[in-house]
Amino acid sequence: MTGRGQASSGDLLELVRSGRATTRGALQQVTGLSRATVGQRLDRLFRAGWLREGAGGPVDSPQGGRPSITLEFDDEHAVVLAADLDTRHARAAVLTLTGEILAEHADTLVVEDGPDVVLGALGQWFGQLLEKAGRPARAVCGIGLAVPGPVDSETGRVVQPPIMPGWDGYDIRGRLARAFTEQTGAGPVPVLVDNDANLMAYGEQRTGHPGCSAFVLVKVSTGIGAGVVVDGSVYRGIDGGAGDIGHIRVGADALCRCGSYGCLAAVASGGAVAGRLAEAGVAATSGSDVRDLLSAGHPEAARLAREAGRLVGDVLATVVTLLNPGVLMIAGDLAGTAFLTGVRELLYQRALPRSTAHLDVVTSRLGERAGLVGAGALVVEHLYAPERVEERLLAMGV
Repeated sequence: MTGRGQASSGDLLELVRSGRATTRGALQQVTGLSRATVGQRLDRLFRAGWLREGAGGPVDSPQGGRPSITLEFDDEHAVVLAADLDTRHARAAVLTLTGEILAEHADTLVVEDGPDVVLGALGQWFGQLLEKAGRPARAVCGIGLAVPGPVDSETGRVVQPPIMPGWDGYDIRGRLARAFTEQTGAGPVPVLVDNDANLMAYGEQRTGHPGCSAFVLVKVSTGIGAGVVVDGSVYRGIDGGAGDIGHIRVGADALCRCGSYGCLAAVASGGAVAGRLAEAGVAATSGSDVRDLLSAGHPEAARLAREAGRLVGDVLATVVTLLNPGVLMIAGDLAGTAFLTGVRELLYQRALPRSTAHLDVVTSRLGERAGLVGAGALVVEHLYAPERVEERLLAMGV
């Protein structure tokens, strides 16, 4: 927030959204603004439809005197579209500004078909989902997209993604915005793109572990990636490459899809386990096939998943020692009992007791919806950040 006595309308909205100040009197007290100035800045937010009086009735004023009317963020004035791409399927949804899913669709969508085809299909899905949710396209304030590759957050473009051929450097934001407009006739909306593990971690941390200041999620599906949330924000590194643990070398001689030998993903991902099952005569070609076999209690799938978990756990011992997280979450196709058992075996064996003394090793709570929830939250936090609130209010003429 800007200095005391200089808080903008965006700063006031942030205080209300966070629950730090939810009455006019409390806003005066926190910001140092006069009653008249607080009233003027709140009026802009009311006229934009972003703020409303709370349904709970008056509460005692922190400055004494008459009870104050509570204020709250109006989460019904807009909706968010979100999609989560995997290598062979995708999931899309319409969400409220607080993350409630209003309509959802999942289907086969092959990322190797290329960005033009895939993003065009998502545009069609979005149009159908809005109809299902009963919301007009003009209510959409933004789109969030999770992709299985490293993303430069400044440009929204994937950077040398090992399992997304044809996507390197592609203008995902522009193409998805056009697909949305072509399908709905609505004007362009902001599109935000991030790595799927990042957004899964963001969604899971905000939903189930908001008090955890260092949170790590590891997604093990066709590939392996990690998302890191520190002090409530996704840690992405310099250009979006943070968390790409699937390409740490583990000494094996297996060829990885990135072109190198010995990567963790080449021996411990869902795709790697599927390959070993296929060699043994079991019908499996992807991480989702392994998931189905594990759900059915297939003994060889369980054995290989536990072995893969041990390999990942060995790498995670270093991750835990470096980051000292409070929560380590395992997600993705292999995130079951066998894999988790293998992770725990090597993690606790290799990491110092000091590093794991206050560590919770858990599995996903949101499941296949984690990426959607994280993508929706990313859009909301971006659009309603104080500095962007001011830009948007001015653009609206408010």
